[in-house]
Amino acid sequence: MRRYLFPVILGILGCVALVQLGLWQLERAAWKEGLLAEIRAGIEGDPVPLPDAVDRSMKYLPVTVSGTTSGAEIDVLSHTREQGAGYQIVSRFVTDDGRAILLDRGFVPQEARRLERPPVRLEVVGNLHWPEDASASTPAPNMDENIWFARDVEAMAAQLETEPVLVVARAIGGDNQGARPLGVTVEGIPNNHLGYAVQWFLIALTWAVMTLALIWRIRQRSY
Repeated sequence: MRRYLFPVILGILGCVALVQLGLWQLERAAWKEGLLAEIRAGIEGDPVPLPDAVDRSMKYLPVTVSGTTSGAEIDVLSHTREQGAGYQIVSRFVTDDGRAILLDRGFVPQEARRLERPPVRLEVVGNLHWPEDASASTPAPNMDENIWFARDVEAMAAQLETEPVLVVARAIGGDNQGARPLGVTVEGIPNNHLGYAVQWFLIALTWAVMTLALIWRIRQRSY
């Protein structure tokens, strides 16, 4: 029996630890679902006028703004399932009380990118946002072509000479000049915990099978 003691103990301890990790990931999945529901409720809440002072704690806050685009814009490479590749148009927007901010007006297909979008008055319902589009492999903006590969609020504000405030439109009153609003959603927020839980449970099963195989080999050698 002593021959079996170490592999049995190792097998039990390993399986318990791995199952506990799987259960912890299930708890994290439930927590993340609750967080996403809370964020979704905030995104879809009743909009308020744009606050005088804006900071990152207000991410997803629904707001209303009215004013005029200046004609200056940044074209951010994007795509949609329906229309394929295109661009999100981020315009310099001057509010009725004289504040210059960034307005993500939405998506245009590739062929509409170079169409004229002169100054126009708009009434906007949207959300404050600080997107995290960029990764370590994201190229720097192509300033010659005015093509950006990710939305960077600070950099875009410096380029268009605005406050570092981005409103992503979900509804626009007025001539949006062909841009289709792409409102903020929770789709880009990952919740992979269920997949991680399945992986830990499969590893636990593999550990148990390997333990049984080891015990069987020890038993065979004893004959």
